[in-house]
Amino acid sequence: MPHSRWPAVQGGALALAAAVLFGVSTPLVQLAGDGVGAFSTASLLYVGAALIGLLTRQSPEREARLRRGDLPRLLAMALFGAGIGPVALAWGLQKTSGTSASLLLTLEALFTALLARVLYGESMDRRVWGAMLLLMGGGIVLVLDQGRTGQMHLIGLLAVMAATIAWGVDNALSRGVADRDPGQVVLGKAMLGAAMTTAVAALTGESMPGWPAALALVAIGATGYGLSLRFYLLAQRAFGASRTGSVFAFAPFIGAAVAMALGEPGIGWGGVIGSALMVAGVVLHLAESHHHEHQHRALEHDHAHTHEDGHHQHRHEVMPRGAHSHPHRHEPMTHAHAHVPDQHHDHGH
Repeated sequence: MPHSRWPAVQGGALALAAAVLFGVSTPLVQLAGDGVGAFSTASLLYVGAALIGLLTRQSPEREARLRRGDLPRLLAMALFGAGIGPVALAWGLQKTSGTSASLLLTLEALFTALLARVLYGESMDRRVWGAMLLLMGGGIVLVLDQGRTGQMHLIGLLAVMAATIAWGVDNALSRGVADRDPGQVVLGKAMLGAAMTTAVAALTGESMPGWPAALALVAIGATGYGLSLRFYLLAQRAFGASRTGSVFAFAPFIGAAVAMALGEPGIGWGGVIGSALMVAGVVLHLAESHHHEHQHRALEHDHAHTHEDGHHQHRHEVMPRGAHSHPHRHEPMTHAHAHVPDQHHDHGH
């Protein structure tokens, strides 16, 4: 497959896998976390995620190591992604339906794309801006529709919206370590997040749940937060933060379908209209095509790579097979092909 198309296909598949795992986890957290404190729930979810990070770490020859300078970013990722995000979601799920909460999580793509634009200069043409407006409009319609059903539903959805903002910040921050070993990143973020939420749970007097609920939440965290985050990081590496966020926006619809299959009530016409706007926004964003002549500046970095992608032309005495990692240099290059804002295409427009 030509290198110009492969990153988008690979990134899309990885982001979709992350979306499925996280989407299924949302209604399951509502079931397993029934009666469990929000901080205790978040703590157990990230204990499970840490186990995945521990089991999936790679050797330095396969993946680049985390560095000491990455610690501030990891701490911020843990605060927003493993602290504020899951706590707000767990609290919101106790106040509103799993179906509505799942659908509202689509707004995470909006905040991720906007932050990717601000922090990394990722390109956003008229098509992408239109997609963002559709996502925002759908979220507003959904919140207004649920607000008519009762104040507690509205408060719950506002908490879920706070979770999407926190995860948008987390997603934007994680782009900066997407070229590191994803197992190490998952382990570091999850351990910091679990320690943080466990400490707050103890300080606020939350009691830990019984073994069945605790084990269920750890298992959900392993797949829906640990394995999902691993796939998400690999997708960001392949085609940038905003596009990964757009594919990941299918997670809420998967979660809503699972919630309804588990007996949650369906959504009314307002929810249908809001969901349709969100789906249209996701599809519009994914339909974007970006092709122009661009220049690669001289660059030295370390990350997992192969020599079939048209951008890694350095030599080895013995050519390694498959993906491998080591410090390497890119010489300046000018060419034209379809591309996405990955780690080699962060040029301005």
